Amino acid sequence: MNLLPKSSKEFGSVDYWEKFFQQRGKQAFEWYGTYLELCGVLHKYIKPREKVLVIGCGSSELSGQLYDVGYQDMVNIDISEVVIKQMRERNARRRPQMSFLKMDMTRMEFPDASFQVVLDKGTLDAVLTDEEEKTLQLVDRMLAEIGRVLQVGGRYLCISLAQAHVLKKAVGHFSREGWMVRVHQVASSQDQALESEPRFSLPVFAFVMTKFRPVPGSALQIFELCAQEQGKPVRLESAERLAEAVQERQQYAWLCGQLRCKAGLGSVSLDLCSGDTGEPRYTLHVVDSPAVKPSRDNRFAIFIIPQGRETEWLFGMEEGRKQLAASAGFRRLITVALHRGQQYDSMDSIQAELSARVMELAPAGMPAQQQVPFLSVGGDIGVRTVQHQDCSPLSGDYVIEDVQGDDRRYFRRLIFLSNRNVVQSEARLLKDVPHRAQKKRKKDKKKQWPVETSEDLPPAPEQSIDKSYLCCEHHKAMIAGLALLRNPELLLETPLALLVVGLGGGSLPLFVHDHFPKSYVDAVEIDPSMLEVATQWFGFSQSDRMKVHIADGLDYISSLAGGEARTHYDVIMFDADSKDPALGMSCPPPGFVDRPFLQKVKSILTQEDEDIWYFGTREEKSLKSTSQLDERLGVGKFAIKLQMSVDGGPTPILQLNSSHPWKLFFFCCCCFGTGDGTQVLALARQATEPLS
Repeated sequence: MNLLPKSSKEFGSVDYWEKFFQQRGKQAFEWYGTYLELCGVLHKYIKPREKVLVIGCGSSELSGQLYDVGYQDMVNIDISEVVIKQMRERNARRRPQMSFLKMDMTRMEFPDASFQVVLDKGTLDAVLTDEEEKTLQLVDRMLAEIGRVLQVGGRYLCISLAQAHVLKKAVGHFSREGWMVRVHQVASSQDQALESEPRFSLPVFAFVMTKFRPVPGSALQIFELCAQEQGKPVRLESAERLAEAVQERQQYAWLCGQLRCKAGLGSVSLDLCSGDTGEPRYTLHVVDSPAVKPSRDNRFAIFIIPQGRETEWLFGMEEGRKQLAASAGFRRLITVALHRGQQYDSMDSIQAELSARVMELAPAGMPAQQQVPFLSVGGDIGVRTVQHQDCSPLSGDYVIEDVQGDDRRYFRRLIFLSNRNVVQSEARLLKDVPHRAQKKRKKDKKKQWPVETSEDLPPAPEQSIDKSYLCCEHHKAMIAGLALLRNPELLLETPLALLVVGLGGGSLPLFVHDHFPKSYVDAVEIDPSMLEVATQWFGFSQSDRMKVHIADGLDYISSLAGGEARTHYDVIMFDADSKDPALGMSCPPPGFVDRPFLQKVKSILTQEDEDIWYFGTREEKSLKSTSQLDERLGVGKFAIKLQMSVDGGPTPILQLNSSHPWKLFFFCCCCFGTGDGTQVLALARQATEPLS
């Protein structure tokens, strides 16, 4: 029997509710959850001896169930005479102290400050059906009456779906009155209701509005969110931020519902935040593998990525995660990345923390009691120590962190937090000194240690960096390409003039400087903060053969090309970050492949006639797109395709030569998340048009 109205406006009609309860009869009606689902929140905010007013009580059994567990000073009101009569008959013998009154909640007959709690289960939602002026005036009278009959320190406890217009109205009204506003998410039951009952895919919330005594001239407003039934409330700065946080919870609930119903939703990722701070603690990626033959034991698994390894292709890229899921042999695999700035005690503690939450993402048909396997690499959570973090006016927030690699060696990394899964610069450390952060946690796992910064750990001395080791695969390709300049046996004795655009941690120019004793290196870096980072944390230093110029690479090359006495270089290497992940190409920025700029680049190269471009990608789709360039680009004496690896993923490198090997012009073009690769294709075609 479907008793839902044809229009939501009927929820505000007395005639609708009279007809509704006549047709339904004496059967209880529970829209927003049963007592068992709501009792955790109700018992938290209502004391047994408090006087409680239930508005819009309807035929719900909630009041009676609260009465049975000790909440006996309760008054129930409803606008429907039919339901009030039914409820009196149902409760007269079993609950003699509980009263039911026919009353309009917008014109209540109780004296001021009569109650300590006003309980509302879905009534505000039923009345606030739209934002028309007539409806809003009705709701204003309702909320004003609630405020009138509540004592100071009393609470309006409203069970709601927290639709945007309802939340906005309730929060706005009570915050202006100087009340404390808290929104508490209600834990939902996994049990499905009878199909005959209307259910909601949105999560249920409790608005807890606490009445404060008015303070003349005070503009204090308090907004809090409790995302877990037993969690601590998180203070938020504004009503707008509270609305955003509630919307995030609603979107998460909708996503969980979709994942339970179907597989193959595409790329799905989400952050799980700390209930205490609201800060992201875990990033989850849901990977479905429909090709895996289903069995009882391969439906679902969780893979914990050790700290510091989330940037690897296998874990950091969608194609890599698909490969990981297929190799693991599970129909659905959820990868879990651990956030920097958070503390984790052990794999067991992470498993305990995640167990309940990740089950919300389980596929349809998962047996309720089936144990879900937790997988990882090496059985531990990895080692990550944040040595320094700061904010650059140009590059934004960044961190310097030391992580432990596969071979137990430590590596220092520069990470821009705007693109957390990409290592901007990396260097290997000479000594594997245990980090104090790890020792502390072993001594006292229960104590929460703050993230260690440069104030806790002294800056590593210059000799701690292994300058002879290149961590980045594209840097190795660039260095290998120098052999095309001269006979490799004579290269070390050959004077070379090099220009490197993009300093980062300085590993590339430093390697050239140290291993090619006749070289002279100019490095151009747009961000002065990166020179400080390279010098303090990556062992970089300038000399009479290596200078750093703080300038925009585009402007620097344009000024050289326009000068009367032009500086000429044997080699130009572009290793500059675009800082715009939406472009698909991580580097170089699009301006570096504009045809007019390439003409300027050519003019400051020495007069031999060889150019070399390198294009690298970590995406299979981009690989197919770049492969279409073979015929067009391989127009010179020879074209070589190298298969290399960036962070463990497949990387095509197209090396294209237009004449004889004397002059080198390098592009490091790394592509991330490019979709169909059309942006990479367009940029590559533009970059490789023949230059007259």
